[in-house]
Amino acid sequence: MNIFRLCGDMTHLLSVVVLLLKIHTIKSCAGISLKTQELYALVFATRYLDIFTHHVSLYNTVMKIIFLGTSFTIVWYMRHHKVVRQTYDKEQDTFKHYMLIIPCFALALLIKTKFTPLEVLWTFSIYLEAVAIFPQLVLLQRTKNIDNLTGNYVFLLGAYRGLYLLNWIVRYFTEKGYRQWITWISGIVQTALYADFFYYYIKCWRNNEKLHLPS
Repeated sequence: MNIFRLCGDMTHLLSVVVLLLKIHTIKSCAGISLKTQELYALVFATRYLDIFTHHVSLYNTVMKIIFLGTSFTIVWYMRHHKVVRQTYDKEQDTFKHYMLIIPCFALALLIKTKFTPLEVLWTFSIYLEAVAIFPQLVLLQRTKNIDNLTGNYVFLLGAYRGLYLLNWIVRYFTEKGYRQWITWISGIVQTALYADFFYYYIKCWRNNEKLHLPS
């Protein structure tokens, strides 16, 4: 494991910690898209089906359990916690996320490395993760005031993907025969979706202004 992979994983984990801090401590999910959180829960559920059958390392297994557990915990909080669910911006979070699920699954059936149930679902999770942030970005554009924790959460998610791009570049030049075109292309698409957000996040941070995105 190279430093970029480790930093990517830790950044991803930190993004989850920031979101759980907002939800559990402040008892608020304002500005957070339930649609995106449900998509992430589906991503991890379909990607980690091999958690008890394919052991890579203790680190790998622990990280899988953490992301599975936290993703469904966040969804539960937003749907069922009597205080948190009242802060959910349901009227603004209207993106039809099934419009992302269906094309991603169809694409996984057409473009995959092997035609097995686990491989199709793993490929589906890669495609879906690439676009899962889309409902969240749409919600942020509709929200007039973006609090610091929400902005930091989205920034950390984007930074995690950027670090993974660097990880893939390092592996390409250091591991003979390393090729993962599906993962690479999906990762590039996912990172590109954050470009506009990164621009305004960094601009507002440098000017010491409250984060806001153009509608």
